[in-house]
Amino acid sequence: MAPRTSPARGRTDARLAVDIGGTFTDVVLEHGARRVTTKVLTTTRAPEEGVMKGVAEALGLAGLKPGDISLIIHGTTLATNALIERKGAKTAFITTEGFRDAIEIAYENRFEQYDLFMVRPAPLVPRRLRLTVPERMTAAGTAHLPLDEAAVAALVPTIEKNGIESVAVGYLHAYANPAHERRTRDILAARLPELSITLSSDVCPEVREYDRFSTTVANAYIQPLMARYLGRLDADLKRAGFDCPLYRMMSGGGLTTVETAIANPIRLVESGPAGGAILAAHIAAECGLSQVVSYDMGGTTAKICLIDDGVPQHSRVFEVARQYRFLKGSGLPLLIPVIEMVEIGAGGGSIARVDQLGRITVGPDSAGSEPGPACYGRGGAEPTVTDADLVMGKIDPARFAGGTIALDARSAEGAVQSGVGKPAGMAPAEAALGIAEIVDENMANAARVHAVERGKDLTGRTLIAFGGAAPLHAARLARKLGIARVVVPTGAGVGSAVGFLRAPVAYELARSRFMRLKDFDAKAVNTLLAEMRAEAMGVVRRGAPKAKLAETRTALMRYTGQGHEIVVPVPARPLSAKDADALRSAFERAYRALYDRVIPGGAVEILSWTLAVASVQARPRRAAPPRSHYTPKPQSLRGVVDPETGRLARIPVYWRSELRPGARIRGPALVAEAETTTMVTGDFDAGINALGYVELVRKGQAKKTAKKTGRSGKGA
Repeated sequence: MAPRTSPARGRTDARLAVDIGGTFTDVVLEHGARRVTTKVLTTTRAPEEGVMKGVAEALGLAGLKPGDISLIIHGTTLATNALIERKGAKTAFITTEGFRDAIEIAYENRFEQYDLFMVRPAPLVPRRLRLTVPERMTAAGTAHLPLDEAAVAALVPTIEKNGIESVAVGYLHAYANPAHERRTRDILAARLPELSITLSSDVCPEVREYDRFSTTVANAYIQPLMARYLGRLDADLKRAGFDCPLYRMMSGGGLTTVETAIANPIRLVESGPAGGAILAAHIAAECGLSQVVSYDMGGTTAKICLIDDGVPQHSRVFEVARQYRFLKGSGLPLLIPVIEMVEIGAGGGSIARVDQLGRITVGPDSAGSEPGPACYGRGGAEPTVTDADLVMGKIDPARFAGGTIALDARSAEGAVQSGVGKPAGMAPAEAALGIAEIVDENMANAARVHAVERGKDLTGRTLIAFGGAAPLHAARLARKLGIARVVVPTGAGVGSAVGFLRAPVAYELARSRFMRLKDFDAKAVNTLLAEMRAEAMGVVRRGAPKAKLAETRTALMRYTGQGHEIVVPVPARPLSAKDADALRSAFERAYRALYDRVIPGGAVEILSWTLAVASVQARPRRAAPPRSHYTPKPQSLRGVVDPETGRLARIPVYWRSELRPGARIRGPALVAEAETTTMVTGDFDAGINALGYVELVRKGQAKKTAKKTGRSGKGA
C-alpha cells in the first residue's frame, strides 16, 4: 500500500524534511495541512541516492515539482554511525609537546571501579598518529613558549606518508588565545591544500583539555565524510531543479546552514534524534502532558529523552558510543550543545546471537540496509529484531514500509532458528520472543540509567513512541518501566523527519572566560557576549531573515575549589557591576534546587558563558478529548505471539487510516499503518484521541493516569 496522504486544505509553501537513518531514509512533505510521507532503504554507499529517491516519491504522491518546494530540512545519523562504527576519515592529532596521550588518559578514572576486565573506548586516533609540537599558551592567553613553526612544517611528510585525510589541532589553553592553532592551520594548508583541518579554538573554545581535544578529534574524524556527502547532495538537488534553501538539523534542536554544518559536522551527531525529541515536545504540548519520555527506535538505534513541561533536557556535554552497560565514561565525550538523550544499538536491524554462556544478546551491531535483516531478501543471514518481530506475527510481510518491501517470513524464521533457536535449544517462536525481550530490556535498562543520572523518576510519565520499530515495542517497554500511558502520533514511522519541520532556526555558542564574582568585570563580559551574539545572529539570520528571535544567555558557575559547574541564567541585556549580586542570587537558587543547600559566604566563580539565538516558534494548542466513543470492527485476525504471555493467539488487526477519533480497542491488538505497526499488548487498551494519535493505557489505570498527568479521565 502506498504511503497515505492527508487531504489538502488550501495551498501554502511546501516544505520537505529528510531523515537518513542507518536502515531507512524517511521523507516528509508538508503542503499546508496536507502531509505526504515515504520511506526508502538507506543507500549506505551513497546516502544521497536514497534521499533523491525518497524525495522523488514524495513529490510524485503530492503532485508537486521541485520548484514548488520552499525549504528542505535534513538530519541524519550518518555522523553518529561513523563514530560508533569507527568508519570516519584517517585522522591525525597535533597537540602541545607532552600532551599526545591526553585523549587516552582521559579523566584518569575507572568508570566501573570493580570490574577487572573493564575496557576503555579506544581513541579515534592511534598513538602513532598523535603528533606534538613545541609551543605553550598560558591560561591567561599569553605565549609562554612561541610556536615552533619548523616543527609544524616537519609534520607534513608524516601526514603524507600515512595517507591522512583530516587533522585535528588542539593546543593547551587555545581557548584563551587561538593564535598558535591558527598559524599551524595556515602552515599546513599552504603545503597540503586538500587536507581537512579542525581547530579546537573553532569547534569548542572551552576549558578542560580532554573534552576539548576529544570533540576536536571527533569533528576532524567525520568532517571529510560529511563534507563530501553534503556537497554531493547539494549538487544532486540543484540538478533536479530544487532552488530552495537547504538547512541542517543540529544536535541542540535548531536548524543551520550547510556551510556551518560542513565546518562543524560534530554538531550534527544527534541531528536525527534531536528532531524526534522536538516532535515529542510538540506532542506533549498538544496532549497537555507535563512529563514524558521520548522513545525513538529505528532500524539501527534506539533513543530515550526526558521532556519536562514541553522542554527536552539539554546539555553541553554529550557522550557518544557508550560501550559498557551505558555507563557514563565508557564513550567519547563531546563538548557541544545537545538535546540530552541516551542512544544504544537497539533497532530493527540489530543482530541477535547466543554468546558463550548460552545467553541471547542483541546488538549493538546492525544489519543496516545492506544487506539488511534476513527477511529483506537482500543477502542478510543473521537474525535481527525485525526478523523476530516478523516471526512473532507483529509485522504484516505484505505491508511493511508501505508495501515497498515484501518481507520473506521463511527466511526470517530460518535465520532466527539457526542463529538463536538452535544454539539456545528453542523453537523459532520462542527464540523470537527471547530476542524481543532482550532488546526491550536493553532499552529499559538504558532508560533507567539515563533517568538516575539526572535525578529523574520514570514512573508517572507518558511514553511517546515513534520511529519505524518503536510502536512495536512501546507497550512492553512501558510495562518494564512502570509507565501506564503510551502515545503513538500520526506519522510515527517518520517521526524525526516530522520533528524537523517543527524546529527553529537556531545557533548556540560557548566561550570560556574565567572570572571571580567578587572581581566581576561587566565591560569584559559585555564585550565577549556582544561578539558571541554577532556570530550567532549572523548564522541565524541567514536562515531566518525576518523571523522574530529569542536570545538566551547562561553562565557556568561554581564555588571556588569545586570541580564542576552549574548552569545559571543571565539576562539578555548589557550587564553592569550591580549584576554581580543578581548573578550570585541566581547561582544560589540554582544550587539550592540541585543540592538543597548553599555554602554560606562561599566564593563564587564563572568559567564559561553561553549564548543562543533562535527563531520563535508558536506553541501548539492543547487538543480537547473526543466528544464520543465507539468500538471499531477489526480488518482481520492474525496469529501473534503475545509478549506478555508468550502464547500464540489470533488477535484483531485494525488499519489506522480507518479509525476515527473516539475509537476504543481492547488489547491484545495490532494497529497497522504504512510505516509502522502499534502492538497493543494484553495488559493495555488503546484509543484514538482528537488528534488522531493512538493512546495506550494500561488496564485499570485510566483514572490514575489521568490524575497524574493533569488530564481529564474522558477519552482514550
